[in-house]
This record gives sequence, C-alpha cells and structure tokens, in this order.
Amino acid sequence: MSGYSYTDIFDTKGIEYLIIIGFMMLMIPFWIFLNRPLKVRQNVMKSLGVLLLDTLRIPPGIFYSRNHTWTHMEKSGHARIGLDDLLLHITGGVEVRYVRNPGERVKKGDLLAEITRNGKQLNIASPVSGEIKRVNSGLSENPETLMNDPYGEGWMYKVKPDKWIEETASCYLAGEAIEWTGRELQRFKDFISMAVHRHSPGTSTVILQEGGELCDHPLSGMPDEVWRDLQSSFLDREGKK
Repeated sequence: MSGYSYTDIFDTKGIEYLIIIGFMMLMIPFWIFLNRPLKVRQNVMKSLGVLLLDTLRIPPGIFYSRNHTWTHMEKSGHARIGLDDLLLHITGGVEVRYVRNPGERVKKGDLLAEITRNGKQLNIASPVSGEIKRVNSGLSENPETLMNDPYGEGWMYKVKPDKWIEETASCYLAGEAIEWTGRELQRFKDFISMAVHRHSPGTSTVILQEGGELCDHPLSGMPDEVWRDLQSSFLDREGKK
C-alpha cells in the first residue's frame, strides 16, 4: 500500500518511552500513598485507641483555661463552662458531682465540681468569676454526654461573669489553644511515664504504646496516687504560666 511504512519500535526509542510511561503509571498511585502517611497513621492510631493531638476536639471561639476547663460567652451574656477534650480523653468516662448551686457566687479558681471514675476523683476549678445561673442536670442522667459532646450538650455550668475580659485574657484561643494542648499532651506523656515507673510499673506496656504514644484514657487504670499527682500538676494551676 502506497504511503504506508512499518516501524519496529524495538529498533527505535519507542519501547523506552513505553517503559517509562508504564513505570510512571505504577509510581503515581504509590507516590500518592506515600504522601498520605500522616493521615493513614492517624486513622490507624485512632482505631487502635491511641491518644493523639489530631484526634482531640479543639473548636475555635472557645476560651481554654490552664486548669483544663473551657468557657464560652452566649448571646444571653451567660458563660458556659465545661471540661476540655484532652482531660476527658486522659480520664475516660467520668461522672460529675456539682458542688455549687444556682444563685451562688464563685471566684476564678474556686472549686466548681468533682469528677470521679472508679472511686478516683479530680477537683474542677472555675475559669471565671461570677454568679451561677444554671447547672446541667442532664449530665447526671446521661454522663456519656460529657465525653460525646463536651463543648455542646456536655457543658456543666452557666455563669454570669463579673470580669469576662480580664479573666479570659489568660486563656488560650484558636491557634494558641491548639499549640497549648499539644504542649500539655507532651507534658502529660512525660508525667505518665514517670508516674508509671513510680507507682505502677506493671502497666507501662498498656499505658504507653509502640513509639511512646499514649493509649486513650490512660488514667482510668492508674492508682489514686497518680490521680492526686495529676491534680496538682495539671488542674491546680490558677495563675501559673
């Protein structure tokens, strides 16, 4: 046939191009997979019950206190108060016992509530001063709400604050809250490592996973001494930098 010619790609560079194209087709999905290791690792760690910063809920627009409570101003002028997600993941499911009633006044740092798990207790201080307006009685009937929705239906108190701007100035907000929570998580890893060796050496392989990561709810199986140490190191921090 006129105008037709046959070229053997094996006698030209064509086969090399095909090999390169085939290689690239194989490498592209592999490259995409390799560039997703952090997300994959986070999902795996979460499924294994590992406590990571990226699995914690830290919504913006909320003020986070150094004693691991949070507060948020409502349109009504009342401030909701609750427990931050890091503390809840450290302790696991807890029950709340209120020690303040509507109409009472509290100062920043005053005892607001006690949280308990398996007979062990932590004291929770108020992040702001003011008058108690409401107590979330629903947490007594459904304590799991505290863990499932800590910044929504899991609030503990509503307070009419006295010095909102002044007292929330020492709290963390938005990006600062994420950075601070990351530092607190690392500090807690160091704390729990020392506490395990001091008080409960047999639990080290349970509390600390491969790579030094913490399991979720690490405090739940620890003795009373560790809970008391955590109280003084993490929750009794009013006025500390």
